[in-house]
Amino acid sequence: MLACSLLLTGCKDDAKNDSPPPPPPSAASSAHADVCAGGGGQDTDAISAPFVQRAAGGYCMDPQSEPKTYGDKGKLTMDEVCTTNFDGDCEKYKGFGLDRVVVLRYVDGKGAPNSVEVNLSRFKTADGAYAMFTYRVVAEGDPARATVRPMTAGAAAATSSSNAYVWRGQYLVELTFVTEDTKMTPAQMAQANEQTTGVIARDIGGKLPGPTDLLPSAASLPEPSRIQLGIAYYPKDALGLTGIGPIAVGYYRDGDKRWRDVAMVRADADAAKEAFRAFKLKPGALPVKGLADEAVQVIIQEAPDRAKAEYIVARRGTTVAAVGDEELVLDPSTPSDKLAHLKLTKDEKIQKLAAWLK
Repeated sequence: MLACSLLLTGCKDDAKNDSPPPPPPSAASSAHADVCAGGGGQDTDAISAPFVQRAAGGYCMDPQSEPKTYGDKGKLTMDEVCTTNFDGDCEKYKGFGLDRVVVLRYVDGKGAPNSVEVNLSRFKTADGAYAMFTYRVVAEGDPARATVRPMTAGAAAATSSSNAYVWRGQYLVELTFVTEDTKMTPAQMAQANEQTTGVIARDIGGKLPGPTDLLPSAASLPEPSRIQLGIAYYPKDALGLTGIGPIAVGYYRDGDKRWRDVAMVRADADAAKEAFRAFKLKPGALPVKGLADEAVQVIIQEAPDRAKAEYIVARRGTTVAAVGDEELVLDPSTPSDKLAHLKLTKDEKIQKLAAWLK
């Protein structure tokens, strides 16, 4: 019997089951399944720690990785964030005043091969942070074709099938759902993204400093007929003009008609007059009588290969507002009369401006 107990392969007659027992769970898989048992990792960065929880949405901070900090009071330089974290748009971030980035990673508490990568970016101004948010959402394209959807978090937020974006004050949060599960379908990924990045995004957005209102120029854009998430924001230059920012551009649609509303809200009337002068002094600008405090009709072409767009621009008090053609649906090679069904008439633009500034 001693021989049998030491050498079971030689005692088949005494064995009731020839099938070998299942292998015990590996130490690695057990450890991964319990990755959040102790509450997960911690954000050791004193500046960002108040804004992020150790666990949210069934995920926790990866206890095996340290947050990476770049820029102001970070361990790495801002140049290094360009080479290790941002892909292709680093100069855009810098142009909007990026001064600090923290990179965090959340892992699935149930042991699934999923994670959420979080970039918490701080800008020198709220204008810069919001501009980068709208760039991420609109991406200088047509918001009517965008796949992102609005969500409630921070001051403004959007989500897609694998990402989420949150803006509030000087901060922009970008979250990316990552999976190594090759059997996960797109629908399952979208659902997992909402259950993870959505929860984490709302949690961080609720803790970030700053008001939850849009910036004044963006807040002044009319809501009726505006395409969802259809706002682009520029801190300084826009519409082919320099030094007129901050400026908010809204994208609108009503049937086949497409147009843009532009808003610039200033602290006082003198600053608004200065912003209006940029349009008033454009070659070919024509005065429009009886509209607000002053108004002009101008043609704007932002680049030689882009379509020409007619704008009616008006100022009332501290606000400069404009209604113009949507160049994204205008083919520069098509005669203007064949594009009329896509545009508002001059009188329709004036009527919209008069109602807006009333």
